[in-house]
Amino acid sequence: MLGVSGDTLETHQAFMKEHGIAFPLIDDADGAIRKRYDSGRITYLIDREGIISYILKGVPENARLLEELDRQQPAADPAAQSQ
Repeated sequence: MLGVSGDTLETHQAFMKEHGIAFPLIDDADGAIRKRYDSGRITYLIDREGIISYILKGVPENARLLEELDRQQPAADPAAQSQ
């Protein structure tokens, strides 16, 4: 998970500390990332292949976002767990 904002790295660090965020926040000062996706408070879940699987305008409630993340996790392979 990554967060993207046009704010400065110093602002990111203060925000992370204030809200207990453990995932990286990316400085998008030139707006290159926002131009590709959209501006404003938008949550995207993008997989490793770059496919957007979830979009929510606004800031999601933590429970809703965690539920969506869990839903999108690949099912554990039972054979791998028994080893």
